[in-house]
Amino acid sequence: MNPNKMKAKGIFLDLDGTIVDSTGAYIEAAKITFKAMGKKAPENKILLEIPRRIEQCRPIDDLTQEDTKYFMEVYLKAYYSVTEAKTKLMPYAAETLQNLSRKAKLALITMRYCPNQIIYKELDYFGISEYFAHVVTAMDTSQPKPSPDALIQCMKALDLEMYDCIIAGDSINDVRAGKAAGARTVAFLSGLYLKEELEKESPDLILPNISSLPEFIK
Repeated sequence: MNPNKMKAKGIFLDLDGTIVDSTGAYIEAAKITFKAMGKKAPENKILLEIPRRIEQCRPIDDLTQEDTKYFMEVYLKAYYSVTEAKTKLMPYAAETLQNLSRKAKLALITMRYCPNQIIYKELDYFGISEYFAHVVTAMDTSQPKPSPDALIQCMKALDLEMYDCIIAGDSINDVRAGKAAGARTVAFLSGLYLKEELEKESPDLILPNISSLPEFIK
C-alpha cells in the first residue's frame, strides 16, 4: 500500500488547470484583448502571467500597457466567449473522475465568475457532469479562494466533515483555501504554477496531474 494514501469521503476539485487545460483560452483571450486595444500581443509566457496575477489579485498594469480596467472588461468577456472552443479535458480526466467518484463524493470549485449552470453545461459537453454532486463558482460566494467559504459550502452540501475532505487543484489558492478550511491539500503541476511555488505552500501532496490522484486515495 502506498504510504502517502489518504482516506477521503469528499474531494473538492478545481477546474482550470486541473480538470481542463485552459491554456489556449487564456492565450486567445489575451490576444483578442490586445488587438482590441490596438496593440501587439506579447509572447505567450507573458500572456499566461495575466491569469496567474488575476487569480492572486496582483496588479497587471505593467502587462496590460494601458488602461487595466478596460483590459479586464475585454479580457474576461473574451475568455468566457472562447472557453468552449479553446478549453480541453486533461488527459484521462474523464476516466479519473469516474474512478474517484467510486471512492468519494466529488464537488467542483472554480474561480470563474459565472452562474454554475454555465459550468454544468461545460461539464456536460465533456461528458463528466454526472461525477459531481455539487458545483461552486465565484458567483456563489462573497469570498472566492483562497477564502475557505467555497469549501465550507461544499462540505455542507455533501453532508461531510472537513477532516474527511481533500481539496485538489493546480494553484496556490487551492492549497491556501484547503489549509484555511482544515482540509487536506493536493497540488497538481498541470496548471500555471511551478513546483517551487507550490512547495512553498506545503500541500500534503504534490502530483503531476489529476490522473495520478486515485492511486493516493484509499
